[in-house]
Amino acid sequence: MLETSARLLKLLSLLQTYRHWSGPELADRLGVTPRTVRRDIDRLRELGYPVDATAGVPGYRLGAGTELPPLLLDDEEAVAVAVGLRTAASGTVTGIAETSVRALAKLERVLPSRLRHRVRTLESMTVAMPAGGPQVAAETLTAIAAACRDHEGLRFDYRAHDGSTTPRAVEPYRLVATGRRWYLIAYDNGRDAWRTFRVDRIELRTPNGPRFVPREPPAEDLAGYTSRGVSSAPYRYQARFTVRAPAAAVAERIPPTAGTVEPLDPDTCTLTCGSDSLDELALYVGLIGAPFTVHEPPELIGHIRTLAGRLRDACP
Repeated sequence: MLETSARLLKLLSLLQTYRHWSGPELADRLGVTPRTVRRDIDRLRELGYPVDATAGVPGYRLGAGTELPPLLLDDEEAVAVAVGLRTAASGTVTGIAETSVRALAKLERVLPSRLRHRVRTLESMTVAMPAGGPQVAAETLTAIAAACRDHEGLRFDYRAHDGSTTPRAVEPYRLVATGRRWYLIAYDNGRDAWRTFRVDRIELRTPNGPRFVPREPPAEDLAGYTSRGVSSAPYRYQARFTVRAPAAAVAERIPPTAGTVEPLDPDTCTLTCGSDSLDELALYVGLIGAPFTVHEPPELIGHIRTLAGRLRDACP
């Protein structure tokens, strides 16, 4: 009986990966015959677990039930979930902090002592720095994510930098999280172009728009696309520099929301960023601490020459 119970728990753990499992695959993983797998599947169903038999290629997967089944986590998964919940408690999603703390308390109560000690050691030795970004309602994120998944149009009022709002109708594609802000990549039907929207400036309207056939995305690297869009496009000046330092070293100093770093060779990279101030751009690239060349805008080239002369004259 003990062997059968342990096998059922392992079978449930496999099914909780939310992938399709064929009968022979499960039999191989469990070290039993396909007939035994079928009997074990029937036992799980008798216990209330909604195990679905998939069409086409015969197999099994765990369906959605009326109640959340017990989760079976290995040691590393349990620690990862605990750390993730603690991190979420100081994140930028409105209302999730208290929920994360409650979930973490439940998890810690059932953790083995060896894992509870690891989690609490990490917590006691860690100081959380607030993300500092604008908060976004969890309901807004889940609504947008569902529209992306189901290919449903979104209608919303979008607040610009100056506080004015405009109605938008878009085909949502993906959410991008930077750690401080959430962005939506979507095709703006009113402007016939791809756009990047800050989610904290979105006020959703209901109902959603009609379904649509997804377009080819604006780029394969959506993180890089978002970085370029938010770090230079919104500003008066878009600057491009060649920095004589490895891309990895420069990227450590330039967050993706402030600039885009692209390697040219092992010792050189391109930095693209934007600002409404030439002084800010000059200071920004100067503080990287590596030699650089300015390519654009032309105004910045002349401005840095003037600043260089002024700084030289300041030193007797």
